[in-house]
Amino acid sequence: MPRLALRFSTQTLLLQLGVVVLVVLLSGSVHAWLVYGRIGMEAENQALTLARTVASDPAMRSQVEAISKEQGTPPATVLSAGPIQAAAEAARNRTGALFVVVTDETGLRLAHPDLVRLGERVSTDPSDALSGKEVTTRNTGTLGASAGAKVPVFAPGSTTTVVGEVSVGYSMESLGQSLAEDIVPIALTAAGSLLVGVLASFLLRRRLQRLTLGLEPEEISTLVHDQVAVLQGVDDGVIGISADGRITVFNAAARRLLGMPEGPETPGSPTAAGTAAAGGTDWSDADLAGTDWERASVPAQLKALTQPSAHDAEAVEIVAGGRVLVANARKALHRKEDLGWVVMLRDRTELQQLTRQLDAVGTMSAALRAQRHEFANQLHTIAGFMSIGQHGQAKDYLARISATGPLKFPVQQAELLQDPYLQAFVGAKSVEADERGVALRIGPETLVREHVTEPQDVTTVLGNLIDNAVNAAVAGSSTERWVELELLDEPGPDGGALHIVVADSGDGLGGVGPERVFVEGFTTAEPADGGMARAGGQGLGLALVRQLARRRGGDVRVLDPGSPGGPGAVFMATMPKVTGAPGDAQSAEHSAGAERPAAEAKEGQQ
Repeated sequence: MPRLALRFSTQTLLLQLGVVVLVVLLSGSVHAWLVYGRIGMEAENQALTLARTVASDPAMRSQVEAISKEQGTPPATVLSAGPIQAAAEAARNRTGALFVVVTDETGLRLAHPDLVRLGERVSTDPSDALSGKEVTTRNTGTLGASAGAKVPVFAPGSTTTVVGEVSVGYSMESLGQSLAEDIVPIALTAAGSLLVGVLASFLLRRRLQRLTLGLEPEEISTLVHDQVAVLQGVDDGVIGISADGRITVFNAAARRLLGMPEGPETPGSPTAAGTAAAGGTDWSDADLAGTDWERASVPAQLKALTQPSAHDAEAVEIVAGGRVLVANARKALHRKEDLGWVVMLRDRTELQQLTRQLDAVGTMSAALRAQRHEFANQLHTIAGFMSIGQHGQAKDYLARISATGPLKFPVQQAELLQDPYLQAFVGAKSVEADERGVALRIGPETLVREHVTEPQDVTTVLGNLIDNAVNAAVAGSSTERWVELELLDEPGPDGGALHIVVADSGDGLGGVGPERVFVEGFTTAEPADGGMARAGGQGLGLALVRQLARRRGGDVRVLDPGSPGGPGAVFMATMPKVTGAPGDAQSAEHSAGAERPAAEAKEGQQ
């Protein structure tokens, strides 16, 4: 059977327990060794004190000197009954020492606990003490291991003449007993430390499992690689918000879709200043990872998606960075644990552009269908003239048809628009408006002499304003339904500006503030406060065209809010650098683009 690998958290726990046990054992051993050394040193000092006391006794000094002057050493029986043996034993019994030994100047014992050993030479070297030095020792003699001291015995009245030495020792067994008494608190302390260490290791293991969601390091590494690959490889924006309200993920696609710079800006920088001048969001805190979600500089609609009252997976449309985005949020759960929110952003700008193109094609198809009926009627008229022999009248009729062209848009003064793209676009809009009973006319102040070099941006703004005006005229209370359009180009060294003014016969904005109509999500499709009604409103058109115009350095604003009963509101748009002379290189690109369907007619309606 294959050996089961331990989980990382278990390995970590065992390693921590091993470290704790090792540290406790080492610290306990070192502490015991230090205590043992301290007890031994205390025993040596105590032995040294006792040896000094015995060696400095005048009677002891006199008696040792007397024996040292004699020839030879008295027999053991004499020594055992002598005063030196009695004094040494009295000191030993009084202090609990293992031995108190007195020798003469040659190292022969004059006093010893074992009477048999009297008169013999000591088992340990007495030379240091007999040379006049005091020493402490730890050695093993005839009575066993001991910690003691050796002190010279000087002749009475002399500090240099050594006549013997006193050796005192305390048993190492007694030192071990003292250590055993002191080791109990040491062992209790070590056991307590070990218990605390084990408990801390288990708590750390639980926290590690909670932080890693029970995943192994290899799994975490794989997840990180997969996350980086996915977040950087998808075109959708992904924003991750943790359960405590912190941004954890903010991929490059989300920055791009929200119109945020790639790197952090500082307030007052050229990019930030340009953004503020254009009326957009100041993304000065673009580096949002780790910041509080509620304080992040993202659209308020995104924050609303993550509120507790929000419905999971509910999608909303927002306008940001000149794009129409679809955003939705989902709760992130792992084994019933709340991990926070994941906000997804998808770009619908291209889809809306395709929708505008299809609307433009539909408008042109309707116009061509109407013109087909008109052309059939003209053929019937010519056939009638020919059948009755009125060849001259038939010829004049054909000449008039040739002068007016095969298509006749219901818009007046179209010749003031010298740009063929604008003529086709406004003509298509006039057919659409005419089908809804609204007359689209061009104002007398209109004059466009240059060609449009940015047809997509121009038709986005112009189409939105015309669509809103037609809707307002249809919903208005005036019996005459009209929309008046004035366009004026202003030449410039880097490209001319185009000024657009659109008025209608509707009932105006009513009680709605001029700036409120540009707020994302605001729509007047179903007015509740007397505002103008616009069919199919989405709350994105005006906000989008204003951002688009401001991004180019222009603007879209309300010149006149209008009044109930008409005339309605008047909107003005200024778009710099969108026109050029017919001979410019940009006009060639425009001419190629003009071959596409009449225009991208319809922006998402307000």
